[in-house]
Amino acid sequence: MIEGHGDDLYRYGDKIRHNFSTNIISNADHSGLKEYLKGVLDKIGSYPEPAPFSLEAKIAAKLGVKPENVVVTNGATDAMYRIASLYYHGCSAIVTPTFREYQDACDRYDQDMIFFNDIEEITDDVDLVWVCNPNNPTGKGYAKGELHRLAKELPNCMIVVDQAYADYTKIEGLTAREAAELGNVILLSSLTKRYAVPGLRIGYLVTSEAMGREIRKTAIPWNVNTLAIEAGKYLLEHDEDYVIPVEMLCREARRIAESFREMGIKSSDTCCNFILCQLPEGSSAELKEYLVEHYGILIRDASNFEGLDERYFRVAAQSPEENDLLTEGVKEWLKNRNC
Repeated sequence: MIEGHGDDLYRYGDKIRHNFSTNIISNADHSGLKEYLKGVLDKIGSYPEPAPFSLEAKIAAKLGVKPENVVVTNGATDAMYRIASLYYHGCSAIVTPTFREYQDACDRYDQDMIFFNDIEEITDDVDLVWVCNPNNPTGKGYAKGELHRLAKELPNCMIVVDQAYADYTKIEGLTAREAAELGNVILLSSLTKRYAVPGLRIGYLVTSEAMGREIRKTAIPWNVNTLAIEAGKYLLEHDEDYVIPVEMLCREARRIAESFREMGIKSSDTCCNFILCQLPEGSSAELKEYLVEHYGILIRDASNFEGLDERYFRVAAQSPEENDLLTEGVKEWLKNRNC
């Protein structure tokens, strides 16, 4: 899905002042990281490690697992396609609506797909199960007990649990150690989301040693560049510089949702910083362009998620003041449509 992702800021030049389209914190201070990267720029004159072993070892040490359990990828999306490639002509279960790349990755490797509304409905006649936790775009979360149960009830299926937004919720998901020990779980994580560096493309997965070996075979040499590896090492050592105000963001997301409901806009119950919304009339594309032109606000048109139509959009909470501006803009758009 090259086209259709959120955060299409590049389309609008300098029009955007408030970005509700991305689920990642928008005010991260990267000054320390930038200064560090200046000091390692000479390394770009040489090839990076054939595989990012040093970063994998650092992540493993931080998580309390073996380096063999960790595979660093060129963003979490790279991991999705590599996993799907291991099940060519197989069958995947996908809980929808959810991140479209699961579907696109399966489609690329000619998999059959079965769509479910909840993990409770999934049966054991599939090869792969894709679960986003918390789920993009709805904000629904699964407690670790539910995921343990799923893995035990489907022992012959590989369960891919995408916890890229785990740092934006208070719900306790699977730990790296649990993913390494369960045997049929691949846990996806994202330094991109945790440290707000989407341009660097740094993701990783944790799984059993056996599955880790299989996934490593799918990589091309030098698939993670030198600056991404160096940035990953730096970020892991500077957690204190990247504090995510989880409680505030979740509270604000719920407040936005309540304001929208008062306007007649259906809004998902969420356990994290973003919400899925359904307009009573009109299209999200119309609303998106109105907010860009009149408020400098960017939202996510969610019409290209499986099972959703042109009335759906997604927003991620920002500061209280920005959130008030968003609700004001949406209310004004609805009023103008009804005039």
